[in-house]
Amino acid sequence: MKTGIQLHEARVRYGPLEALHGVSLAAPAPGLTVLLGRNGSGRTTTLRALAGTAPLATGTVTWDGADVTRLNAHARAKRGLCFVPDGPAVFGHLTVDENLDLSSPEAKADITPALDAYPELRPLLPRRAGTLSGGEQRMLALSRALLTAHARVILIDEPTQGMSPAVASRTYDLLVGLSRHACVLTAEQRLPSGLREHADRTAVVVHRLRRGAVVFSGEASELGRRRRSERPTPR
Repeated sequence: MKTGIQLHEARVRYGPLEALHGVSLAAPAPGLTVLLGRNGSGRTTTLRALAGTAPLATGTVTWDGADVTRLNAHARAKRGLCFVPDGPAVFGHLTVDENLDLSSPEAKADITPALDAYPELRPLLPRRAGTLSGGEQRMLALSRALLTAHARVILIDEPTQGMSPAVASRTYDLLVGLSRHACVLTAEQRLPSGLREHADRTAVVVHRLRRGAVVFSGEASELGRRRRSERPTPR
């Protein structure tokens, strides 16, 4: 049975500052998981810990039940982990076409799935990626997950940053589609409407972080009910 990727009592420190305080959470495979929290809550550090770019001070990372804590980011990528970080996540000196081609280093990549998902990229193929707008760069970065055939775990920080509402909605549809055969984990400040619409039909796991600790874990529908129950009663 595939159990996805998990953190167990994870602590991450940046110098004297501790960013994660014993975080334990799980992202099922296949399935869609969302990390919620404000800036500084530990969302990005959690993704980096799972990807292997932020080493743990204590705790473990397990993937399908195997301890991968000591595997570096490159080794995790070879096993099928795809990490799309926040901010610039493309090779700016390469063209859009060359960036897409990097998804399949052994042979010329079939970039059709990326262009079908984001037809906006088609006229931009000869452009250098560094000249694209923020939303266009985000589309290009997310195309890595679409074109990485062996991706088993997909970690995405702020997937729709800079995108128009229409493209953002299409992106969430794509993530839901990917989650049917892979473990998809995204980080957001709040649960997007594009995912709330899917929560009625697809189980969306939510972990809310605050100041480096998990304060809620459950399905998106439970989070909505909890928020309603916490609202003050009118007098």
